[in-house]
Amino acid sequence: MSTLTPHPDPGHGISNEDFLKFREFFYRRTGISFEASKRYFVDKRLAERIEATATGTFRGYFTLLRFQASGEELQLLTNSMTVNETYFLREEYQFQCLVDSILPEIVKHKVDSDPIRIWCIPSSSGEEPYSIAMYLLEKWSQINAWDVEIISSDIDTSILRRARQARYSSRSVQYVPARWLAKYFKAAGDEYQLSDDVRQAVEFTRVNLAEPADTIKYRNFDVIFCRNLLIYFDDLSRKNATDTFYEALNPAGYICLGHSESMSRISSLFKVRKFPEAIVYQKTREAK
Repeated sequence: MSTLTPHPDPGHGISNEDFLKFREFFYRRTGISFEASKRYFVDKRLAERIEATATGTFRGYFTLLRFQASGEELQLLTNSMTVNETYFLREEYQFQCLVDSILPEIVKHKVDSDPIRIWCIPSSSGEEPYSIAMYLLEKWSQINAWDVEIISSDIDTSILRRARQARYSSRSVQYVPARWLAKYFKAAGDEYQLSDDVRQAVEFTRVNLAEPADTIKYRNFDVIFCRNLLIYFDDLSRKNATDTFYEALNPAGYICLGHSESMSRISSLFKVRKFPEAIVYQKTREAK
């Protein structure tokens, strides 16, 4: 059994048993596993939702969470429990790899009428998929010859609303080249509004990777960007996620992970591809 770290009580008398009970429930519903070191963070978010729902106690709130027919409260809690920290052109070398190495391989096996499909998950507040769209517009010489579809998904509905609005702080755009900033953004007070042309290049959808009913329609992708998500999963959830990605990819499709993540430790369904710009993973052609 996990050893729980003592912490200041944020209120509502959430016991060790309550924490373990909630952790198991949340893991089953989302695939996200909270270590004991995250106890204070979890308790604080639970206390906030107990206040917001006027349920008064953990027991009352947990009953609402489990049995509410609409699932609205579980979604609101999930929104508050997920971390969304990113910026434009993060780990840019992978976008360079997409343009210089991955796409040239992909188009060899395409016919003109086939779209190139890219899936970004999680979307966070949209910086990653919008970075891909701008990078293709600026760096890929064949962009006008191909129909490119970019789908970006997240479990957090509030962050998806922010992504669609596409208004960003100066911190989010700090690494965007000045020419791109002038071309694709408009100053809006102390924020930057992304242009409609780039916004319309990305479709945002809500997806819970732990729910097969959510993921079954995601198929025929050429590239998946799943960066810095699997670090929040345990071994079983990571394996289930990579199985989902395997099914979502076209034969010999590619997946890009975060710099601290390695597919080799998770699944044998993908082989390592060492390109000059980055290490990525390619779907093996053999059946599972």
